Amino acid sequence: MERREFTQKLLALGVCPAVVMNFGTVDVLAKNSAVDDKELEQLKYEKQFIENWLSDLFDSMDKTIDRETQVKIIEGCGRGCFNRFQFKKDISIKGSGDLEKLIEAYSQNFEIWKEENVVHIRYGETSSGCYCPAAKNRAPKPNDLHCECTRTTHQTIFETALGRQFKVDIAESLRRGGKTCHFVVHLS
Repeated sequence: MERREFTQKLLALGVCPAVVMNFGTVDVLAKNSAVDDKELEQLKYEKQFIENWLSDLFDSMDKTIDRETQVKIIEGCGRGCFNRFQFKKDISIKGSGDLEKLIEAYSQNFEIWKEENVVHIRYGETSSGCYCPAAKNRAPKPNDLHCECTRTTHQTIFETALGRQFKVDIAESLRRGGKTCHFVVHLS
């Protein structure tokens, strides 16, 4: 199987090849670009295992930990996401020390606008689905905890760029029943 065909099969499964590589399941590509059906089945199995494991984790957190502690745990994931993905760090670097430059840097990937003492970050007027590989294949829930991860990623971008703390609210999210994801950054 050609690398291109393999990548297309992964995408058809809803698997991001970069995410799969992070889980170490595509070491095969480093050794040989040929992947047979057995290996593809193994990738499907591992993807399903990870999705189930994440669902179990979130269900367990819902049943055993108060909401404030749940949010603190997920906030750590949001900061980790910022640190792990260069394009997120690049937004903060391009906007370092200057709100207008930060808004310009954000505008390359998001809808963003300033309105009085807040900045709105939106994933378009409507979105077709959740963009997070760790969340998009799990069933959404009202007041979905996973949205706190994305909220914290945006908070971290602002705090890193401008060197101070910010409050960020979730105005709307797909996982919570909205038509898009929309965050509000409070400037004061």
